[in-house]
Amino acid sequence: HTHASSFWGDALFIAAALSARCPVILQLHGAGFESFYDRSDRAARAILRFCLEHAACVVAPSESLCAWARGVTRKKARVVCLPNPVACDVALQLSRPNLVLFLGRMEPAKGIFDLLEAVAALRPAVPDVRLVCAGDGDRIAVARYAERLGIAEAVKFTGWVGPSGKRALLESAAVFAMPSYDAALPISLLEAMAAGVPVIACAVGGIREVVVDGVSGYLVAPGDSASLSRLLRKLLLDRALAARLGAAARESVRLRFAPERALPKLEEIYASIGVSAVA
Repeated sequence: HTHASSFWGDALFIAAALSARCPVILQLHGAGFESFYDRSDRAARAILRFCLEHAACVVAPSESLCAWARGVTRKKARVVCLPNPVACDVALQLSRPNLVLFLGRMEPAKGIFDLLEAVAALRPAVPDVRLVCAGDGDRIAVARYAERLGIAEAVKFTGWVGPSGKRALLESAAVFAMPSYDAALPISLLEAMAAGVPVIACAVGGIREVVVDGVSGYLVAPGDSASLSRLLRKLLLDRALAARLGAAARESVRLRFAPERALPKLEEIYASIGVSAVA
């Protein structure tokens, strides 16, 4: 069972397993497989297709990524959608400061610079708004752009955070923003929804399968910083609306992504290839 975090490294293990006639479960995570395939030469594409087609099961977190896998293999691969399990164990807070949370790598593709522009445009209406950026990436470039926009004092960097740090940030955030240009089904988005934090995300990849616009969060087009700013203002100034969206998001995750719903599907996959689950 490989999680395809680095395809070429994983391909060596897949080849070894197939040579030993050992069944392979290839689980895809995150965005980028489509663009990786498109950028690759003919030989690399053939290797990727071979791994997908010869895996006993290809697992993906969203239907959109499943559809891509079936498409490139001409439906020769056995592909199963398996949602990432997320626990709804973060305590809900009735009162949160005007804090916008960004969890992810700080790079243009993640929309961090669009978010900075949105926060800058928001400052006249919500002077005490703060943006917390948690993750690695080009912190210097982000800090310089925040300074150019005149919001340097409103932006805080935490660096990479572990489970306890993430939990603390989710407990204090008023809005979770994920303006990524490409995504599969980010676990941080599901964790924010599970914590009852209203989310604003771009309508890309598997995000469109989870966030119902205006019901369990808001969706914007990639690069649309004006709409992002407008929706941030709406949620920060109308806390009753924010609470309704956050509660709906939490319930959606509880019904679809709770461990007790997701893990039995994984057990079924193992059973289908002749492996019994053990306690």
